[in-house]
Order: sequence, then structure tokens, then C-alpha cells
Amino acid sequence: MASMIMSSSSAIFTPWTRTPTRFSGLVMAAATPDVGNVKITRGLGNLERVILKSAHGSDAELYLYGGCLTSWKVANKDILFVRPDAVFTGQKPISGGIPHCFPQFGPGAIQQHGFARNMNWSVVSSEDDEVNPAVTLELKDDPYSRSMWDYSFQATYKIVLDKNALSTELKVTNTDAKPFSFTTALHTYFKASVTGASVKGLKGCKTSNKDPDPKNPIEGKEERESVTFPGFVDCIYLDAPTELQLDNGLGNVITIKNTNWSDTVLWNPYLTMEACYKDFVCVENAKIGQVHLEPNESWTATQVLSVS
Repeated sequence: MASMIMSSSSAIFTPWTRTPTRFSGLVMAAATPDVGNVKITRGLGNLERVILKSAHGSDAELYLYGGCLTSWKVANKDILFVRPDAVFTGQKPISGGIPHCFPQFGPGAIQQHGFARNMNWSVVSSEDDEVNPAVTLELKDDPYSRSMWDYSFQATYKIVLDKNALSTELKVTNTDAKPFSFTTALHTYFKASVTGASVKGLKGCKTSNKDPDPKNPIEGKEERESVTFPGFVDCIYLDAPTELQLDNGLGNVITIKNTNWSDTVLWNPYLTMEACYKDFVCVENAKIGQVHLEPNESWTATQVLSVS
């Protein structure tokens, strides 16, 4: 069984234990959060989005469709990447930023990467702090999700913005009367110069390399101190460290810390996505092994991205 945190509360975000503002209802609710540092506006395709702004000058943009972070700017420089072929119609997942893969990572019994990235999430609370603004989203089962995956669940996703950091906490709770299992990932696209990008911290990890044949991955062990992106890359690193460093080749080093995301995925499509492959790399925190939850149990994982 994969490791889990089974509790109804988390201490991950203890530095930000302010009393939150709560909002009831569906996506935007009758009372729309529109406080100083946390605002809901309309974005591309007239889709609802949350804007977080810190007094330090950093900001983040989060679309409620897919619960997808699409921008995180530090010193007016976007750290995330949205593909030029991304569509904002509410009909297909947003290609870029930090999409959710849940309750399935990759191909499998249901649609690729699951359904969380193409459902509307709801705002359940926000914290209007001028230094560390935060918002918490929620996703619950509905007839659409149950048509593919017949379980009741609750997923909450908390985002906290800091001067040079962006923190997320994903919590999945089994609200059904029967157990279920899932896999999940944060499919993070980082803006990068692919020829100069590299990732440190993966040496010694077991690997499952989908190049050249995704249907027959090659098992191995990472021997490099610094992993680069010389061509097509699609590799899973099992039991990865809780901290990695991404040099984006653009003058920034992004530290990627996590709790309870046990695996890492590196991906760049190379010539299969000729229009933009040179401009990004994906470094994804993932849970490749099945997480098993009994009724009322929860699993929680955090990610903290920081820039230097």
C-alpha cells in the first residue's frame, strides 16, 4: 500500500492559520470572493479564474475549470508555461500550468489523466493576507465523474502565494461507503529553455523510461547528477527525493519540495510538439502507485515551489 496521511486536518500550512473567509454555493456562489488580494474575475474564454496578489509583487492565476494554476509570476517573470495550443472553452483540459491528474495518472480504465482537470472546481474559502494570500478549492463527485469512476469523494486544493514561493496542498477524502484506490499527479509545466534546462536530485532513483516505446517502458536506474532534456523525454522516477532543483535555463533555479508525492515524472514532447517544445519542461510530482482509502480516510500531499 502506498504511504498516506490519514486525517481530517493538516498542519502543512501552519504559518497561515488565519481565520478564512468562507463562501457557499457552486462555482462563483451568490457571494463572490472579491477581496483585496484574492479576486475572482473572468479570464480567457470568459472562464472564471482566481487572482492572488502578494504585497511582495508576486501573483498567481488559477482557473476554476480544472482547478488549474496557469500563471505564477515572481518579479514580473512567469515561472509556469501554458502551451500555445491551449484552449479555454470549458470543453477540454487546459494545456499548461499545473493541471491535475486524478483519479488516474496516464492512460488506463478511464480517460487519460482522469477527470479532475476538466471539471469545475468551487471556491470554498480564501485568506486575504497581503503577504500570503490563499484560496481553497473543492471538487466533489457528480454524475459526470461517477459515469467513469463510481465513487463519492471530496478533493480540496489549497494554494498559498508568497514572495518567491507557491505552495499547494491536495487532500482527497473517501466520502463513499466503500473503499477506493487512485493515482494522481500535478502535471507542472515550467517555462524553460529546453537546451539549457536540467534537474538535480534524481541520481540513484529507479526509473521507468517510456522512450522509445511508451507501451513497453524500460526499467533502470538514474546515474546522472544532472538530468537534461536532449530529445523526447518521458520518464518516471520512483521513490524520488522530497526536494529537487530545476535550472530552467533562463536564469532561475526552482526548488521543488514535497510531502507525500512519492514519485517524479520528467516530460518533454520534443518534435511531437514542434511549435513549443523548446519553451518548457514538465517536472511532475506524482503518486504512481495506487493510494487505497477506506471510507472516511484521507490522503494529503503538498508541493512547495520556490525561485532563486
